[in-house]
Amino acid sequence: METKRPLILITNDDGIASKGIRHLASIAVKHGEVIIVAPADPQSAKSSALTVNSPLMVKEVDPIHGALAFTVNGTPVDCVKIAMHAVLDRRPDLVLSGINHGSNAAVNNIYSGTMGAAMEGCVLGIPSIGYSLLSHAADADFGLLDPFIEEITSRVIEGGLPDGICLNVNFPAHCTPLGMKVVRAARGYWTEEYADYATPHGTPFYWLTGKFHNEEPDNPETDEYWLARQYGSIVPIRPDQTASDRIGDISALLKL
Repeated sequence: METKRPLILITNDDGIASKGIRHLASIAVKHGEVIIVAPADPQSAKSSALTVNSPLMVKEVDPIHGALAFTVNGTPVDCVKIAMHAVLDRRPDLVLSGINHGSNAAVNNIYSGTMGAAMEGCVLGIPSIGYSLLSHAADADFGLLDPFIEEITSRVIEGGLPDGICLNVNFPAHCTPLGMKVVRAARGYWTEEYADYATPHGTPFYWLTGKFHNEEPDNPETDEYWLARQYGSIVPIRPDQTASDRIGDISALLKL
């Protein structure tokens, strides 16, 4: 009997034209049959957003490193859902999202379209990984990450992931990572989030900007700590955000 190669679905939030998704495809094709379904245009910071009031169109584009490629005029989560509904002929063995241009460490995971897509794969019970590089440069050098992405991807294909868990993988920029650390997301928040401007007619408007404030910069249990020291970070993520360990506390508070 013919043994099929693992089927790998690749998507991202930077769009089909980004260098990151093309680099990820060049690695993934070594490990299985790859199909790319990505946003037609950049969709950063869309988290797990869905398109609900507009039709979604799927368009086949030129293959990328030999992999069939399609665009969707929607969000990263749209791409995963439409891939499952209208593109793939069988259930994928792995969902890969990225490689993102920019950090998805710490609280950024909440806003990330890259991780939104990975979490959608996880919700569907498919082992899923989001990859990100701490550089927003369009021509970022992803080549230094190859051995790490190869190793993580192959191990997840072989061993799967625990039920309800996906991986948020981040890499430092402008260096070969010194290694990888499995840690938790650092606690922190964004400050100075908007810059104030005005139109020539004096109408105010605002542009997203901001600075990330790390509440625990010296904690070696966190992703930000190791990324600052040229290590890659792997954070296990649960799409189920139920605070199961606090159900008793809330019941007592509400006297229920």
